[in-house]
Amino acid sequence: MLLELMQGTEAGGFIIIQDSTSYSGRHLLRSFINAALNRIEVVHILGFEVSEEELKDGLNGSYLQRLYFHNAYVDPLGWTENPPFTAHQFTTEEITNLFKQTLQPKPAILVIDSLSWILRHLSAPAICKTLQQLKKGGAVRTIIGLLHSDMHQRGMVGSVCHLATSVITVTPGVRGNEAVAKTTRRSKSGKIMQDEEIFSIKEDLAVTIQSRPNHPGTTQADPDEPEADPTANLTFNLRLSDTEREAKEKLALPFVFSKEKKSALLRPVPGSGRILYEPDANDDYDQEDPDDDLDV
Repeated sequence: MLLELMQGTEAGGFIIIQDSTSYSGRHLLRSFINAALNRIEVVHILGFEVSEEELKDGLNGSYLQRLYFHNAYVDPLGWTENPPFTAHQFTTEEITNLFKQTLQPKPAILVIDSLSWILRHLSAPAICKTLQQLKKGGAVRTIIGLLHSDMHQRGMVGSVCHLATSVITVTPGVRGNEAVAKTTRRSKSGKIMQDEEIFSIKEDLAVTIQSRPNHPGTTQADPDEPEADPTANLTFNLRLSDTEREAKEKLALPFVFSKEKKSALLRPVPGSGRILYEPDANDDYDQEDPDDDLDV
């Protein structure tokens, strides 16, 4: 499922990469950026936590002309006179104006590095409102945000993740170059899909899925080992022999008529009587219910 999300086939999505101090999700975030550039997508990055040089390190250099880094790293709170971008500019109008300045004809991908920095300086309802408007505005094709879950209260993390169509929680793996991605994806119909994969990131930022983790208490069946027969050592027989099956098929069940008996019973017999009734004019036929006056 992780590689499917990186292909970016679903428009209007909101992907959250959720990490912690035990494992940084920025490596996976850069892999998403590189995959978008390779698809000839236009990418806008709101960079709060790392510099432009550090974020672009390792990206495909031939496609960097379609990458727009809005520098909120040098002055994120606007203490100088002309800051490039600040946290207080995280509004639908400001971000839409940034997109219009690039004169790109198609909707772009918005990368937020990171949502945690904005959540530390703006209210959660205002951020959720902006994200929801960006999802439905048309100028943004997909939103990808990095969220440090251990920096916020659980309720705040849940509110932001509730808006997301996909949440990828990354944790360290057993080996040093591996990590575990727990992905929760919600389709447009409301169906929830979950997957857990072990992945690694190469030097060119390509993501490779290694395997699915084996949880304690679960064992995988050996394909070469024959399956055990649960009826092998029973004191009674659950199967019928050919003779018993033939006798069972010949047995006539009670109250089940054969085709010959049905046709004989339904065939009219010559000379059988019938009752014909023709109502007379003097017949007293009352259409009212005789028990209508009873309280039943």
